[in-house]
Amino acid sequence: MAGGVELRRRAVPVSARGSLGAWIRDRNAGLMVLALVIGVGAGLGAVAFRWLITTATHVLSGHEDYAAAPGSGHPWLPGWGSWFLLLAPVVAGLVYGPLVYRFAREARGHGVPEVMYSVAERGGHIKPQVSLVKALASALCIGGGGSVGREGPIVQIGAALGSTLGRVAKLPERRLRVLVACGAAGGIAATFNAPLAGPFFAMELILQSFTIESFGAVVLASVAASVTGRAIMGNEAFLSLPVFQVRNPVEFALFAVLGLVIGAVGVLFAKVLYRVEDVCDRIWRGPEWLRPAAGGVLLGGLLMLLPQLYGVGYPVLGDAIDGDYAIGFLLVLLAGKMVATSLTIGIGGSGGVFAPSLFIGAMGGTAFGLVVHALLPGVTASPGVYGLIGMGAAFAGSARAPITGVITLFEITGEYSIILPMMSTVVVATLVSRALSRDTIYTAKLRRRGIDLDARHRRGRLPDRTVGSVMEQVPDSLPATTAPRDASELLARSGHGVLPVVDGAGTYLGCVTARAVAEVLGDPDAVETVGDLAEVPAAITSTTNLVDALDPLADAEGTGLPVFGEDGRELVGWVTHQALLDAMRAPAAR
Repeated sequence: MAGGVELRRRAVPVSARGSLGAWIRDRNAGLMVLALVIGVGAGLGAVAFRWLITTATHVLSGHEDYAAAPGSGHPWLPGWGSWFLLLAPVVAGLVYGPLVYRFAREARGHGVPEVMYSVAERGGHIKPQVSLVKALASALCIGGGGSVGREGPIVQIGAALGSTLGRVAKLPERRLRVLVACGAAGGIAATFNAPLAGPFFAMELILQSFTIESFGAVVLASVAASVTGRAIMGNEAFLSLPVFQVRNPVEFALFAVLGLVIGAVGVLFAKVLYRVEDVCDRIWRGPEWLRPAAGGVLLGGLLMLLPQLYGVGYPVLGDAIDGDYAIGFLLVLLAGKMVATSLTIGIGGSGGVFAPSLFIGAMGGTAFGLVVHALLPGVTASPGVYGLIGMGAAFAGSARAPITGVITLFEITGEYSIILPMMSTVVVATLVSRALSRDTIYTAKLRRRGIDLDARHRRGRLPDRTVGSVMEQVPDSLPATTAPRDASELLARSGHGVLPVVDGAGTYLGCVTARAVAEVLGDPDAVETVGDLAEVPAAITSTTNLVDALDPLADAEGTGLPVFGEDGRELVGWVTHQALLDAMRAPAAR
């Protein structure tokens, strides 16, 4: 009896744990709880990551942010002057190069494409060690002068946290993807103090879809991350800028021109980035773990020429918008940032391209503002307005995420007056980007590996297979001379609702549907044979991709369509709606 009581006492916690796990996996409320936990974790991760960057920058440059005092010497190396800039990227590369190569090679580069790929193709699976390796590698890279941003790394860090927690909870892949997006949203929200930008970044770039369930989860994660970040780092706007006003409605035409110019600059940035990476790949023949240190010599030389490019560079961005630089120097900084960021990524550095795109947009926009202000001083606002709006336009041009661009710039500045000009400029920049380039700065990296995310979204859960792999035998054909009444009986017995029609020589003439036959049965003046009722549906061959067969099947009457050989003339099979449904279920079952 006592043993039985003891047995029951032990059984209760096991049952409770099982019920709790099922509740978390199956209920929307469980997903929201996990989203809150991930949001808090992402917020703490963003705080820790910024501390790591500050610490690494202080050790390697002697300043909390070297871009705030460009050209100054390292206080620990008196007599070196700015020559220490040649050494800082090399020392940093000697540490993070082996770290990335040994423990998590996904941590190399700018991070967001890897998260997009994990969501689209790997069901949200990200190695847990990516969080730690990415944080250390990116902090060392930025602290050592790498001209990259901290937003891409924090997205990957938060996403890895979401993936790890989701797998511990044994969530299905559909919900695991949402948790990855929650981690990304929380990271963006905390690092920018932008609770709105986080969800839109996650939905527009990571999930690339909007549903009530996923949007609710990423919003909760973003709020939790923002509250956590604000509790530790304060509640100030990310950029402290003067109040800007649009002085004349005519300026909206100038904002449209700005969108054209900076949108093209954003596309150019993406092309330069991967062109420099290709050059680095061709040149380097040594071990990969040594590549960041060896390339750090080139990066250090560039920093000697333009120390304003050290690290993320937000102080320089603020100075440009405040009007501290002339047009010529703004354009030098714009070109220099493109090269410095591309070189940092090309040599194997770890960091994001979000902040560099904002930097490039600020330089180009402010230069544009100085020109139009000199030509139309009574009509145009301060050149800084154009620099601020150029930040969103450059991001839209490179990442093609207009909603995120508008929301992010509004939140990091706290200036509502920029909304209308920002919306118009960002839309134009996005259209220019779409016209000039097939890919964004993120999807281009994946396409270079043979991964087409656009095709993945068109395909849904359909595998990369052809119609020939799922087609069935051709059902018995109807001779063209068959009477409608006889055809109706044959169609009913076939179960397809549609059958092919052939002439006396067996040549395919088209298909006849049960609906077409039924319409003529009661009409004495109707056609006498099904040959007169035959229609030619959309052509599908055995080499047609399953995704490309979706539209013809959706438009077809009946349950299937004929399949032709590669030459498009010989009838070789039959594809049905059920065959495509079975193909969609097959990947999920594996």
